[in-house]
Amino acid sequence: MKEFAKMKFYSTIELAEKLDMNIQVLTRKLQSGEIEGYKIGKDWRVEEEAIQNWLDRRSNMRVLTPRQKVIDSFIKYGRLVQLPAQHKKRVYILEFFLQKFDPNRIYTEAEVNVIIQRYYDDFCTIRREFIINKMMTRTAGRYRRNKSYQFAD
Repeated sequence: MKEFAKMKFYSTIELAEKLDMNIQVLTRKLQSGEIEGYKIGKDWRVEEEAIQNWLDRRSNMRVLTPRQKVIDSFIKYGRLVQLPAQHKKRVYILEFFLQKFDPNRIYTEAEVNVIIQRYYDDFCTIRREFIINKMMTRTAGRYRRNKSYQFAD
């Protein structure tokens, strides 16, 4: 995870002005999960990286890699629709989740569950797949991203 002090957040008003976008349209995209954000009180806060990712996904100039095609097919509005049955596609999705974990940090099982649940309700399956695919190690209920794991091409 990134250090909080280094994260930059925008309010919906700031973001609507920056993107020259109607605030109601922006709010609907946040509510649906199309844009990843955090609701605080009655307003939303959106991390700069989340906006960049959203813009990148909509660029008409981007060339989709096989990985990105799989991610775009199985992750809708920021949530995993279903875990792919095909092994290679499943690995791409698991790696999407794995990137949410800091390789230099040890996580409790509850912390792993919370991170996974942001994107998929069946956190037990994803945790199990992490261990099976040697993406993470588990020792005494503590999880760590495997530093030697090589991401698929």
